[in-house]
Amino acid sequence: MSTERFEVEGAYIELNQLLKLVGFCASGGEGKHLVAAGLVEVDGLVETRMRCKIRPGQRIRFEGKEVTIVAAGE
Repeated sequence: MSTERFEVEGAYIELNQLLKLVGFCASGGEGKHLVAAGLVEVDGLVETRMRCKIRPGQRIRFEGKEVTIVAAGE
């Protein structure tokens, strides 16, 4: 499984927007569909809240890819 890092500005980013920014989907709307379908994991658990607040230290997994969220500047 490939793991990448994503720097978040501020305290959090919404899950559907994060999926778009890391290239897991083409748009925030598509990201919402992926989450609603139960295809995205946050910290090892399926997440179904489209606008779930993702904070530094969390890990997002989709189709064998993983992204670790870090605070900007780390």
